[in-house]
Amino acid sequence: MTGFDEDFRARLRDLIVWRRDVRRFRREAPPPGTVERLLELAALAPSVGLSQPWRFVLVEDEARRAAVRADFARCNAEALDAYAGERAQRYARLKLAGLDEAPVHLAVFADRATPQGHGLGRRTMPEMAEYSAVMAIHTIWLAARAEGLGLGWVSILDPAAVTRILDVPAGWIFLGYFCLGHPQSEAAMPELQREGWEQRRPWQEFVLRR
Repeated sequence: MTGFDEDFRARLRDLIVWRRDVRRFRREAPPPGTVERLLELAALAPSVGLSQPWRFVLVEDEARRAAVRADFARCNAEALDAYAGERAQRYARLKLAGLDEAPVHLAVFADRATPQGHGLGRRTMPEMAEYSAVMAIHTIWLAARAEGLGLGWVSILDPAAVTRILDVPAGWIFLGYFCLGHPQSEAAMPELQREGWEQRRPWQEFVLRR
């Protein structure tokens, strides 16, 4: 087995700390082969029953990108209307997507109907397909950071609209739309914390002992 020493573990912790949800990108594309290498690593993520239910869509067509941006604008306006007062003002100041600048757009879906894995582990929890796909997303996120790239998860979208825009099978479950590229700047602190939207809480607050 490959040995992972203390130095490796410290660098892994740094990688996790510096993995941020990026919304501000430089426009230059990653080096050739980078995206394919990240997707190859994503496919090594754990999945229920070895089903590999993740489905990646590289969105390269400008018309489709424009349609996604329009859907984001509509959904974001609706989200803003749900807030009031000072919280609405804070929301309006947030930059919540890098759709205009990011050179790479990637949508991720889960396919519950995949025959791969023969249904193992999904009879009582079919949502394990989605959880498996999220593991692949997290793998991309860490791998991208290790290459000096940033990833931003755009969730302020209508899943049905994105499914239509990207012309994917209706049974695929939309998980997120991602912007990938070189970040304009780097920070260990989450942007939402820097902007005063929310504060990170210590891990101890989320642990129960029974």
